[in-house]
Amino acid sequence: MTASEKTAENFLTMNKIIEISAAALAFLAMQVPVLAQQYPDGLIDKTVAVVGNEMISISQLEEEVQVMRAQGMSSDRNIRCELLEQMMVSKLFLMQARLDSLTVNNDMVESELRNRVDNIRTQLGGDENVEKYFNKPLYKLRQEWRQTLQDQSLTQQMQQNVASSAPEMTPYDVQEYVEATDSLDLPIVPIKYQLSQICIYPDREAANLAVKDRLLAIRERIMNGEKFSVLARIYSQDEGSARRGGELGMASKSVFWPAFSDAAMALKPGIVSQIVETPDGFHIIEVIEKKGDMFNARHILMKPEYTDEDRTTAFKTLDSLKTELQNGAVSFDLAARFYSQDPSTRTNGGQMADPNTGSSYFEIDQLKPEDYNAIKDLKEGEISAPFESRDNEGRSGNTVYKIIKVDKILPAHTASFTEDYTLLSEQAQNERAMEAIDEFIKKKIGETYIVIDPIFKDCPFDHEEWASKIRPVE
Repeated sequence: MTASEKTAENFLTMNKIIEISAAALAFLAMQVPVLAQQYPDGLIDKTVAVVGNEMISISQLEEEVQVMRAQGMSSDRNIRCELLEQMMVSKLFLMQARLDSLTVNNDMVESELRNRVDNIRTQLGGDENVEKYFNKPLYKLRQEWRQTLQDQSLTQQMQQNVASSAPEMTPYDVQEYVEATDSLDLPIVPIKYQLSQICIYPDREAANLAVKDRLLAIRERIMNGEKFSVLARIYSQDEGSARRGGELGMASKSVFWPAFSDAAMALKPGIVSQIVETPDGFHIIEVIEKKGDMFNARHILMKPEYTDEDRTTAFKTLDSLKTELQNGAVSFDLAARFYSQDPSTRTNGGQMADPNTGSSYFEIDQLKPEDYNAIKDLKEGEISAPFESRDNEGRSGNTVYKIIKVDKILPAHTASFTEDYTLLSEQAQNERAMEAIDEFIKKKIGETYIVIDPIFKDCPFDHEEWASKIRPVE
């Protein structure tokens, strides 16, 4: 993906919506409908913007607000002003996409539709609550959201095309950009570490057997008449659900680990499962209610626990290895290949890589707190003392004991042409792409028939050109 394509994606994410308070929503809800038309069936609606031959109504705007709230999203601005501008900008790109005969990415649309429906069903607690919240049947909501996502697919493609139209930066362009930019406005490259590790796991088989025995004993107590919810509050290591007696709430099966959802969907209400293993640990499950592909269940989660003996044995081994490494008896690369029990780094001689980016360099916030605390005072070439950390499995990781070698440290610095060309090139290209997108929007606002209802005259729109389009909608 080119830098300009990344910028187009960044433009979309600039429109992201985050959760706002109920008080703010209540206040805003009083602002917009005041001038709205009252229809005979009791629904409040009114066209508040026209862009070309496309109309935007209060009902469309309010539905987008509802979708955002149902997905736990919000904004720190006037939410309706922000949404209206997003919708109008989207109409500009959508009209151009249709003129250019772009086609919808239906696979992406269907995937996003499933995610949206599952998330909202889970947030609101089932199909009935979704229909009540939106005051529409779910099949109708699916139709409307599919059309919205199809339009978004075309809009995104058009935005990417416009961003990609910005000329590619040459090395000369980048150098000119650096020279013309105040050093205070150039990006700061944070300190980065290149690290290698040797890992030893505790006796997981023994710990797994022990936790299974504990869960089986709890299951036996439930079968003998004790309440699942009471035991969940006492023993479950899922703190969030334990407070509710282990109850998870009505949710789509897609939000759980497959092994968990498969076991739950196979249960009849009131029946307690056998032990189910997921990357989070071991569970027993009791289904309360099932509706289609959704269910509400209680569970008790227990995770393997390790003994002081496990820790002591691992630390002794790692201490001995560290001594041999410092004496030069063996290289870290060879020791990692021979002794490390971490499959993801062992074959690379212990070299660590960020699981999200694949980069061998870590910024501080990309390191686990335990790992950073172990290496923060070390110099290049030095090896940490043995310490306990977590691996990348599951949501919270498994216990692991390790030593880390600091292979290289890149000090924090202001980005420079010679050392950080790629970063500066991307930033400069991003600015060019954003300029191309802004120019497209300004041009289209100027040449497109647009009317915005005066009810939005005080909105802090990003593009001031909208102000000339404020007048009563005929």
